Amino acid sequence: MRVILASGSPRRKELLTQMGVKFSCMPSQKEEKLLFSSPAEAVKQLAVQKAEDILQRTEGEVLVIGADTVVVYEGQILGKPKSDADAVRMLEMLQGKRHLVYTGAALLCRRGGQRIERILEDHTAVQMYAMTEQEIASYIATREPMDKAGAYAIQGKGAVYIQGIEGEYHTVVGFPVARVYQELKEMGLWERILAGETE
Repeated sequence: MRVILASGSPRRKELLTQMGVKFSCMPSQKEEKLLFSSPAEAVKQLAVQKAEDILQRTEGEVLVIGADTVVVYEGQILGKPKSDADAVRMLEMLQGKRHLVYTGAALLCRRGGQRIERILEDHTAVQMYAMTEQEIASYIATREPMDKAGAYAIQGKGAVYIQGIEGEYHTVVGFPVARVYQELKEMGLWERILAGETE
């Protein structure tokens, strides 16, 4: 069974590879539409939109995996910063505080003329150390925050500002590997995709 990751994220590619899965990448170019204000529903919906776009563009037996991550502070959803000033705003908001990171994953499978799917969401609480203005400016100068939800990467240079987490580390990175593995086992797909081929 072919496996397609509907994302160009280096982090998601690395984690899926780490799981031992053979896959190809086909990032969705479809415009994302956010219809839910609830973070949990929002990440699931966005993950489904990405995976559905790719599923409709493929044929045969295939598993398409979509994922999306948002950072939430006091009910406000933070995506990727649109500018340096936006990154400053986000980091000033999060530094020294506790926030939540939500990641959704959509597993859409077409097999034997039938479609099976699992849509999941996981979230982790993150506590950041206080950051000075200079630390924020220096971190943004690395450019790492610019394509990360909430303007930081727990697996990168931003790790030095993370005081602790409550929950799954990989959910913060952007792909809840343990949850995805459990869902694929329950779907009866895990052994099949380990024997899969990339396009």
